[in-house]
Amino acid sequence: MSQRKFEEIKKANQAAAKKLVEEHFSSSSEEEGDEDFEGKRGKIVANTFTSYTTQTDGDMRELERTRQYVHEAFQAGAMTCLICIASVKRNQAVWSCSGCFCIFHMPCIQKWAKDSQFLVSSPLTDDDFGKRDYPWPCPKCRFEYKRSDTPSRYYCYCGKVEDPPVDPWLVPHSCGQVCEREFKPPCGHKCLLLCHPGPCPPCPKMVTITCYCKKAKPIPRRCSAKEWSCQLPCGRKLLCGHHKCESPCHAGNCPPCPRVSRQKCVCGKQVAERSCASPLWHCDQVCGKTLPCGNHTCEQVCHVGACGECPRSGKRFCPCQKSKFSLPCTEDVPTCGDSCDKVLECGIHRCSQRCHRGPCETCRQEVEKHCRCGKHTKRMPCHKPYLCETKCVKMRDCQKHQCRRKCCPGNCPPCDQNCGRTLGCRNHKCPSVCHRGSCYPCPETVDVKCNCGTTKVTVPCGRERTTRPPKCKEQCSRPPTCHHTSQEKHRCHFGSCPPCHQPCQKVLEKCGHLCPAPCHDQALIKQAGRHQPTGPWEQPSEPAFIQTALPCPPCQVPIPIECLGKHEVSPLPCHAVGPYSCKRVCGRALDCQNHTCMKECHKVTEIDACIGKNKAGPECLQCEEGCSKSRPLGCPHPCVLPCHPGECPPCVQMLRIKCHCKITSLYVECRKITTADENEKNLLSCCKNQCPKELPCGHRCKEMCHPGECPFNCNQKVKLRCPCKRIKKELQCNKVRENHISIECDTTCKEMKRKASEIKEAEAKAALEEEKRRQQAELEAFENRLKGRRKKNRKRDEVAIELTLWQKYKYYLLPAGAVVVLVFAWYIAHDVA
Repeated sequence: MSQRKFEEIKKANQAAAKKLVEEHFSSSSEEEGDEDFEGKRGKIVANTFTSYTTQTDGDMRELERTRQYVHEAFQAGAMTCLICIASVKRNQAVWSCSGCFCIFHMPCIQKWAKDSQFLVSSPLTDDDFGKRDYPWPCPKCRFEYKRSDTPSRYYCYCGKVEDPPVDPWLVPHSCGQVCEREFKPPCGHKCLLLCHPGPCPPCPKMVTITCYCKKAKPIPRRCSAKEWSCQLPCGRKLLCGHHKCESPCHAGNCPPCPRVSRQKCVCGKQVAERSCASPLWHCDQVCGKTLPCGNHTCEQVCHVGACGECPRSGKRFCPCQKSKFSLPCTEDVPTCGDSCDKVLECGIHRCSQRCHRGPCETCRQEVEKHCRCGKHTKRMPCHKPYLCETKCVKMRDCQKHQCRRKCCPGNCPPCDQNCGRTLGCRNHKCPSVCHRGSCYPCPETVDVKCNCGTTKVTVPCGRERTTRPPKCKEQCSRPPTCHHTSQEKHRCHFGSCPPCHQPCQKVLEKCGHLCPAPCHDQALIKQAGRHQPTGPWEQPSEPAFIQTALPCPPCQVPIPIECLGKHEVSPLPCHAVGPYSCKRVCGRALDCQNHTCMKECHKVTEIDACIGKNKAGPECLQCEEGCSKSRPLGCPHPCVLPCHPGECPPCVQMLRIKCHCKITSLYVECRKITTADENEKNLLSCCKNQCPKELPCGHRCKEMCHPGECPFNCNQKVKLRCPCKRIKKELQCNKVRENHISIECDTTCKEMKRKASEIKEAEAKAALEEEKRRQQAELEAFENRLKGRRKKNRKRDEVAIELTLWQKYKYYLLPAGAVVVLVFAWYIAHDVA
């Protein structure tokens, strides 16, 4: 159940979203009224039709209708159905009249055609209904269409595509193909524009044609303006037969001859000056010529030809037309004496008088007459009509009013009252006589104007309430509502003018500067303390914002002002001018002349005018620090005085220093050591003892405690030996190192060295043989193990391997060696201490 409800809600939401998207896309789009887009669209339309006038004799006036229809197709809300007075949207099926090219909704025009045909055929009987093809008119131009022309399908403007798709890049309801409709009047060419509303523009094709009088050479011209005049005299003979046409080359027949001449009338009695174009004219006199009978004259007014025979000649009838007499023309025909028997005016009875001249009298017989409606009878003279007083109660063709005519025979006349119903525009009433069905659309148009009335757009009556006023390019001419003499330039608009952004320029009272802020005479201020509504049903009684004039803001003109400590000159706003601190450190030199005042920029009272800006005043801090001046090189003691000006006193404290040999500590006054030169410092640092340093040769320096490197002048005797250590000699150390003296071995030493080498070779050879024996014994033992001999037999085969002294006594020698190393280390440490 819940799943079914979810699916239903989902489908409803999707349908609503789809409908919203279609409505937003299909509308003639209020967003299309943007001014930049209007300008671009106007340029595109103008460029489209400019090519029709770039050649010879192009006429822009003939393009205005087409241009207007194309422009209205794009303009928001301009396309209006006159039947329902609603906007025509992009995705709605429409029908365009071929006479006035007005656009209607397809359902609206179908209903209109059906109602029109029904109203025309409603007075007919059932036998006549459907036998005649009754037309229906266009709601605007009354152009009549046959029943078969009733629209049933939605086509584009050119009629090629059924149900044209909606394309935002094309004219609404257009297929986007070339129109190709025949021009009217037909010239053999077809329209070259893309499918468009309204009439096709004049034919733009170029044809070669001569002028009206055929005298000039043929020239290329547009087909729509192919007829042209060479402006030379026409020269064709006029109808008068005497003169030639002097008008410039023209179309059609030549005008009547403009000259004047004396011409006789038809009968020749009068002569008058008349236009040469009308040579035949009649005077107002009777002809008066004697007829052939010789007794009478012609009574016709000025005429052409013979007068004819006398009208009284020949055989003539009596007044009742029963008897014929042959009499001369001078005698009148007598009455015959028979009854007249002419049918009287009533058409029923005949005249009972004898043959007489003149008209018969009225019928005076009494008859039983029925009234015209056939409801009453009465006996009365035949010549009098009988109309009863009964009023007809039948409904007239409007089916709203009764006939109310006295004694109506049944053919009630059409209703002669005004319809008076309010039209769809809701502004006017139907001016037609009372009728059935829907009233015709209001034929009036209304100009929707901008605020100033310069720019306007013409819309059908009734659309002015939903049509946005056109955007006017004129400047707003309203007087300013602020204190300025003129307001900022802006376009014409409805409603109140935008806030003035001009500089206020009022003179400020305190400083006399001009206010540079934007105009604030009509600022919107939110009201404070308004009554809060208790709920959404309660309407606010007061506006949330009120328009009021604000005072000028504080003057912001920069004024250069020096800070309290005279460190800088800064521009301050005019309204904030006064003593101020720049927030820097004061920086004035204190009395100690070593430190500066660390207080924030403050006021300083200058006692002496020439004291300067860098001298501390009584408001500055007092220096409470110790002396921080740099001490002489080598003096580690601080100055015993507080922070003071000038040089510090000499240091008299004792300074402990090491002698040159770094063994003895000496105490010397600090000022002596810091003021002494290099030689005096060497003497003060000497402990007067022998230098304990060792020379490179390893002997001790024999000089007194001295700085720097020890002099290499060692005179101590040393012993030198030959390489084999057998021969030795004693020499001075410095001579040995300077001359690099060495003692060479003699022959005895060489002999001893040879014997020692032989012994070493013998020992090495014995060791090699011993190693071979050992390896042989291990090989035999390994072979015996492989043969599976028993352990007791293996022992017989084992070879006794003699151990070396190190292998025998290593467990005793290692502890003894460690003890010797410890004793030696202890001795060295004790000797150094």
